[in-house]
Amino acid sequence: MTEILGFAAALVIGISLGLIGGGGSILTVPVLVYLLGFSPVISTAYSLFIVGLTALIGSFSYMKKKLIAWKTGVIFAIPSFTAVFLTRKFIVPAIPDILFTFGDFELTKDIFLMALFAVIMLLASYSMIKKKKTTTEEAPKEKKLNFALVAVEGFVVGTLTGLVGAGGGFLIIPALVVLAGLEMKTAVGTSLLIIAAKSLIGFLGDVSEQEIDWQFLFTFSGFSIVGVFVGSYLTNFISGSKLKTGFGWFVLLMGIWILAKEFLLS
Repeated sequence: MTEILGFAAALVIGISLGLIGGGGSILTVPVLVYLLGFSPVISTAYSLFIVGLTALIGSFSYMKKKLIAWKTGVIFAIPSFTAVFLTRKFIVPAIPDILFTFGDFELTKDIFLMALFAVIMLLASYSMIKKKKTTTEEAPKEKKLNFALVAVEGFVVGTLTGLVGAGGGFLIIPALVVLAGLEMKTAVGTSLLIIAAKSLIGFLGDVSEQEIDWQFLFTFSGFSIVGVFVGSYLTNFISGSKLKTGFGWFVLLMGIWILAKEFLLS
């Protein structure tokens, strides 16, 4: 029964990605950990593959519409996927099983990763809930590409992605709009390609470290990919902005619940 619910959740994750261009990947780790019973370490690894493959498929439609800024994407992606790979290959395995103890409380590696993930969820929910200052979608003014800032942002986002297994679109898209001056739709398309590259390459850092259940991984990813196509179709009938706000509140509650479960209910 839980496996059926897990694959149904994979479909929902894909639908969310197809509808609002992000957000769904933030649910992948909680589904794998709390619904399907995987450990946080293997869940963050699986999430990289699932998110990366789904984002890659989702980016194809943006490629056809020529809504990808290739030069900016490469500048962002190279330090980003380098950071993800190094984080998964060296930093995550180096984190001790018990970070510290305080009385009867032990901060374990699993609790630390889930708490960090919950904080990322809270940040993501804020970016989805907050109201934009303008209601019209205007292209930002052309600006000279700030290579250094884009590269640094890419490395920081890559490190966070490597730790928690989330795509980081809520961090990438604002960076592409503000630092690179991209129009929103182009930023979304470029973000999907960056997420695909850094997630899939970062996942390679786990292949030699973890025992991978490839059958499960491809099955779960398949449901998520189907969801992307369903979500893209539903954009013709559902307001993406309203859905994004509602989903943001859901992610906020989920983040609070994870923190409460790991620190108060465990």
